[in-house]
Amino acid sequence: MEAPIGHFEHATPAPDALGELTRPVADAVRRWSGSVPAEQFVYVDTDPEWADTATFVEHYGRELLEQSANCVVVAGKRGGESTLAACVVLSTTRVDVNGAVRRRLGARRASFASMDMATGETGMEYGGITPIGLPDGWPVLVDSAVVDLPYVLVGSGRRRGKLLVPGKAFAQLPGAVVLEGLGIGAA
Repeated sequence: MEAPIGHFEHATPAPDALGELTRPVADAVRRWSGSVPAEQFVYVDTDPEWADTATFVEHYGRELLEQSANCVVVAGKRGGESTLAACVVLSTTRVDVNGAVRRRLGARRASFASMDMATGETGMEYGGITPIGLPDGWPVLVDSAVVDLPYVLVGSGRRRGKLLVPGKAFAQLPGAVVLEGLGIGAA
């Protein structure tokens, strides 16, 4: 199959590539019930050597820079309580942690989760965290610009490989909340 965006040698409907995904991501694809069929999620094999954004877009297609999203894990704290959430923003922006995230989580303080916490809690590899297959009950904050794209490149749960997902599917993820201004201009 040909990938809907980018220039990849191998593209496979995600339900046919479950063995390439981490367990939580594969389980989420297997039980997906959104209005966008799981067969429209596409797994593309990528070389971890090309993982750096500049190198990645040079190798797989410059148009991907405007069609890629990052998923980061944040921790909101209020009193002794801590809430973990995922934030999905276009890769050309950064997450408004101290504004939009803090307000949405009702937190006094919000910050990026440590690498150990992010990977330990998600069961995914650092650099490959995706909003698909996150732990039950997590808020998934999605910038509205992500939802507006026909297809978006995101992590697959591993450093090797990516998922191409219709933008509107992000609004259908468990715990998803679409927010204007979650992604702000890169510093």
